[in-house]
Amino acid sequence: MKFLRSLLFWCCVSPVLAQDIHWTQFNNNPIFQNPAGAGNFNEDLRLTANYRTQWRSVSIPFQTTAIAADTKYKQFGLAINYFHDQVGDGKFQTNEMQLSLCRPLQINKSHQLRGAIQFGFNQRQLNSNAFYFDAQFNGYIFDPNAPTNETFQTASMSKPMLGLGLIHQYQINSKIDIQTGLGLFNLTRPNQSFFVDNTQRDIRLNLFSLLRYSYTNELSFEPSFQLQFQGPYRELTIGGTSTYLFSKKDKIFLSGGLWWRTQDAFCLQFGMARGPLYCGVSYDFNYSSLVPASRGRGAFELSLRYVFSKFRPAPIQYRLCPDFI
Repeated sequence: MKFLRSLLFWCCVSPVLAQDIHWTQFNNNPIFQNPAGAGNFNEDLRLTANYRTQWRSVSIPFQTTAIAADTKYKQFGLAINYFHDQVGDGKFQTNEMQLSLCRPLQINKSHQLRGAIQFGFNQRQLNSNAFYFDAQFNGYIFDPNAPTNETFQTASMSKPMLGLGLIHQYQINSKIDIQTGLGLFNLTRPNQSFFVDNTQRDIRLNLFSLLRYSYTNELSFEPSFQLQFQGPYRELTIGGTSTYLFSKKDKIFLSGGLWWRTQDAFCLQFGMARGPLYCGVSYDFNYSSLVPASRGRGAFELSLRYVFSKFRPAPIQYRLCPDFI
C-alpha cells in the first residue's frame, strides 16, 4: 500500500514539485519576474492580476492565480504579491505570499541600477481524501465511501522563502531604452516532500531583457526574452509585442505579440489599454511531446493592470498682485 500511495502521489504532483510556475505574459507580471521591478513605473500605485489555466484536454486543468501591488515610498520601491496554484485530482495547492523591497540607484542620466530583496513563505497542501485505493474494492464493486486504510503523515506544510533581484536600465536615446534583469529565487531551498525524504526545492535563476523602441509617436515595438534555470530544467521564451495608439483623445492603445517557448509552444498575445487600465490575453499552442494528449491545446492566460496617479496641480509661474498692495 505504501507503493500505491507513493505512486498516486507522484503521478499527481511530481510535475509541479520539479519546477516553479511560469507565465507566458511574463512582462505583465513584473514582481514575479524580478523583485527589482517593484516601483519601476511612472505612476504612484500599480495593481496587477494574472490568471492561467492549462492542459484542459489532459486531465483536471492546472490553474494559477496571482495578484500584486507595488508603489514607491521615498527612495524605495515596495511590493507585495501572492499566487495560488492548484493541480490534479488531489487538488494539490501551492500558496505563496512575498514582500519585496527595492532600492534604485541613478548612476547618471542614462543608466539606472535597481537592487531588491524578496522574502515570504510557501505553503503547500494536498487533499488525500480525493484519492482512491484498492481497500475500497470489496471483491465485487468499488465503494468510494469505504475507508482507504491509509494514513498520510502530513497534508500541509509551510516554509520560508528568500529571493534577490537586480535590474539595469539604459536609456540609449529618446526613442530606445533597454532593461536587463537577473533574479534568484528559492534561496532557502525549502523541503517539498510530504514524507520523510528531504526533497529540496531548486534555486530558480531568471534572466530577462526588454528593449523598447518608439518607432513613431503612434507605434512602438518591444522585443524581449526570458531565460530560466531551475535544477536540471531550462526554459527560454523569446518574442515581442507591438503597440499602436488607436485613439489619442481616449488614450486607447492596441497591442499584439508572438512568443516562442522553445521545445514547448508558440504563443499569441493581444492587449488593450484605455487610460490607466490594461487587459491582455494570450494562448499557448503546444507542439511538444505532449501533443497526442493535449491536442495542441496548451494554456489560456489573462492579465490585468491598473495604475493610480495622484493629482498634481500645475505649477504657477506668475501670481497677480492686488491693486491695493
